[in-house]
Amino acid sequence: MLNPQESVLIIVDVQGKLAKMMRNAQALENNISTLIEAATLFNIPILWLEQLPDKLGATSDKLREQLAVAHQPIAKSHFSAWHAPEFRAALTATARNNVLLAGIETHICVYQTCRDLLSNQYQVHVIADAVSSRTAENRSLGIEMMLQHGALLNNTESLLFELQQEAKGERFKALLKLIK
Repeated sequence: MLNPQESVLIIVDVQGKLAKMMRNAQALENNISTLIEAATLFNIPILWLEQLPDKLGATSDKLREQLAVAHQPIAKSHFSAWHAPEFRAALTATARNNVLLAGIETHICVYQTCRDLLSNQYQVHVIADAVSSRTAENRSLGIEMMLQHGALLNNTESLLFELQQEAKGERFKALLKLIK
């Protein structure tokens, strides 16, 4: 069972023109936005990555505005975030083992980051409706590859209610507003 106190949200490379080229780009952005708001409600740390931001551009405007309130992006050049020392240090500093993984592209940067996290004893929950690629085939293949390595699959709404566990309280009311 997922526990907010043991979880960290990692958002991979939702940047510039590439983010707009993703399959179901608007739904992807909306789901990641919901995850950001939910992480705040649950006090879940967020690590936010950008692949070569000087070349690929900054994170999409909506997400950057949400994230910039309390977070700074971690730049990387490797496809896997694991190879960025700043990322590993930030992840270690959270002292959390459950990774909630979102971003683009499913079959490249998300997959390679997932694979390396799993190899380093993290439990990875791929949020299926918060990952995408330019094609449906590459998205599906990326998810399949992550599952073959031992990742767990979830979606935004199921994740929120698994973290909440019970239908009561102010946080529950706030979650209901996020999904409507």
